Amino acid sequence: MTESESLFIGRLSVLAERNDPIDKSLYDKYDVKRGLRNANGTGVLVGLTSIGDVVGYEVQDGKKIAIPGRLVYRGYNVESLINDAEAHNQFGYEQCVYLLLFGELPRQHELEHFKAYLGHLRQLPDNFTEDMIMKAPSADIMNKLARGVLASYSYDPNPEDRSLSNVLRQCIELISRFSTLTAYGYQAKRRYYDGKSMYIHNPLPELSTAENFLRLIRNNKAFTDDEAKLLDLALILHAEHGGGNNSSLTVHVVSSADTDTYSAIGAAVGSLKGRRHGGANIQVAEMMDDIKENVKDWSNENEVKSYLEKIANKEAFNHTGLIYGMGHAIYTINDPRATILRDKAAKLAKEKGLEEEYNLYKMVEKFSPDILYEKHGDGKKICANVDLYSGFVYSMLNIPRELFTPIFAVSRIAGWCAHRIEEIIAGGKIYRPAYKNIFAEREYIPIENR
Repeated sequence: MTESESLFIGRLSVLAERNDPIDKSLYDKYDVKRGLRNANGTGVLVGLTSIGDVVGYEVQDGKKIAIPGRLVYRGYNVESLINDAEAHNQFGYEQCVYLLLFGELPRQHELEHFKAYLGHLRQLPDNFTEDMIMKAPSADIMNKLARGVLASYSYDPNPEDRSLSNVLRQCIELISRFSTLTAYGYQAKRRYYDGKSMYIHNPLPELSTAENFLRLIRNNKAFTDDEAKLLDLALILHAEHGGGNNSSLTVHVVSSADTDTYSAIGAAVGSLKGRRHGGANIQVAEMMDDIKENVKDWSNENEVKSYLEKIANKEAFNHTGLIYGMGHAIYTINDPRATILRDKAAKLAKEKGLEEEYNLYKMVEKFSPDILYEKHGDGKKICANVDLYSGFVYSMLNIPRELFTPIFAVSRIAGWCAHRIEEIIAGGKIYRPAYKNIFAEREYIPIENR
């Protein structure tokens, strides 16, 4: 951009900013449900789903009563899925995908057939990698992933067919290929933006999603079974989170317009990239970097607490007053995903000699609720969410930070596809919420009189 263009855009930005402020009191006057939230913090009910449930409170006499958090897939507590996978020493994400798509747990032969089918589809179409990934790399892998999803439309012989069988076929292909699209996007980013070597390995059909992903992002293709099993657990925990989370709602909204599968899923990727949604795990990692740099004694609780207070008071880190990894729209007592990852992180940290850093994360979880409660006094305390520990787990698995949010997408594509299918089958009405215009009509002024 030239200097004159920059100045021109700057002037236009001033006009745009001056034109859009809205008096905040008007939101109360017109009872606007900002963020589709009710006054008591609950979500505005806009649909029904049988896919997943996020439980963190009960409503009694119009008041929210906090209860221990639960995450439920098709009626099954997610902890049961994880416990079953661990008891049988199996990878569980593929069974989770089957459950989300078809509503029931598969029998062993059904699961084996489904896993084989997913493995068969992981390879990208001919010339896709060269033409759609290597020729236009992106600094942010989420943008590369979104482009890969949209480009898949051009390689689909029947992209516009909205029949259930065709949409299901498209969804299964995307679920299978998301790990490949993400890994290749990462390799292209390494080559063109980081000046490092690029390794394009072929996925192996007999490997699980977690195993293939680790194989594709590493130059030597090597990984341990424990590493893959831990990543598999993270994929299970992130696969679905109810229809009201931003990216799943995006799938419902865009699908309700009767568009194609690739447009709906591409929009969801864009939503998940956001720093208030899937991108929050990057914010946690950057915040922890800042804490580790500015707190001299990580074991000193008073020093850690004092610095967290500075962050909450907008005196440290990025001056937003947010302590990332803390708080959730539904969970209050605990986020079950965070609890599970925290326990797994403890074991891995001990194995890798990172107990001091792990204890620092635990102190953030311990002190932040009281600090933020005293700061805001909004009548509720908060808990750690899954983002507090997910990035730490990934870093201990030697997964680069730029892949933290894409891993979320590799997992959540299962839930997105289940929600797209549900919207096609049970929706039938385009989303059209209301926005009240507060700008009075005025008489048009001819250009010669302006």
